[in-house]
Amino acid sequence: MTDDGAVGGFAERLGARAEVADDGSARLSFTAREEHLNQAGTLHGGVLATLVDTAMGAAVRSTTDDDVPATSQLTVTYLRPGTPGDLAVTARVRTRGEHLTVCEADVEQEGKSLVHAVATFALLHS
Repeated sequence: MTDDGAVGGFAERLGARAEVADDGSARLSFTAREEHLNQAGTLHGGVLATLVDTAMGAAVRSTTDDDVPATSQLTVTYLRPGTPGDLAVTARVRTRGEHLTVCEADVEQEGKSLVHAVATFALLHS
């Protein structure tokens, strides 16, 4: 997230909205529209992967002053298809090392889990 609370970059252009990022956790909101669907009529997996990656990056950034997180590994488990409508994305730092940080994230729609993700971020010193 940027200093003014915006998600920034590609995720913001996609329509993701930052809610909070503090103390190793982050929340985003997103409204899926027709343009975000795949040919099967469900939410495109790449959109969901972008959302969890963005939320986890924000969670990592909330724990550091100068280090920049770079995704080095991302595993996305798709639990059920998403449809047009509102989504909630939550992320939290699980383990922080000197050079690597592990995070988890979840995407929910209407109280049901759509995605669970785990990622490793390399901490790049600026």
